[in-house]
Amino acid sequence: MLSVFRLRKFALAAAAVTASGLVSASAQDPAHGRKYKPLPPIAHVVVTVEKGFNSKPLPNVAVVFHATRDGRDDGNLEVKTDPDGRAAIDVLEVGSHVTLQVIATGFATYSTEFDLTGDSKEMLVKLQRPRAQVSVYEDNDGKAAQVKPGTQERVIPKTAPATTTPPAAPATPATTTPPAGETR
Repeated sequence: MLSVFRLRKFALAAAAVTASGLVSASAQDPAHGRKYKPLPPIAHVVVTVEKGFNSKPLPNVAVVFHATRDGRDDGNLEVKTDPDGRAAIDVLEVGSHVTLQVIATGFATYSTEFDLTGDSKEMLVKLQRPRAQVSVYEDNDGKAAQVKPGTQERVIPKTAPATTTPPAAPATPATTTPPAGETR
């Protein structure tokens, strides 16, 4: 059983909800209120990352999407690959120009650009081991990298410890013979 006070409170709350519903309905009147702008169509993008030498999937690889649309920067989005080497994203607008960058430890960074023209896009990226840098002075095409992949630390060569004792003198004195024809 409800008390009179609770009934009044309930009746006032119901009246307030009804009044606010009427006000908000009139605010969206097409003749006078703000206009509804539908959301742009969104594309489903899937990137599969594999090792280039044996086609096995690479898990936990950073896949970075940088989207621009009509000269407007939409920002960067980073997604990690799952155990099957797949990274999926569903927030890029159709018609965007996208720069894709794939970064994995021990592999050369991969980068490409593409336009989202449809509602879905699938890509296969095969990462390669690092190669020697391109040089104007030397032909490094196809040569392996000089530095092994992974985190590099500076190696400081160890020097021999300095000795504090002077070099030992020979045990026997050196004897010299006088040249022939000289007398002492």
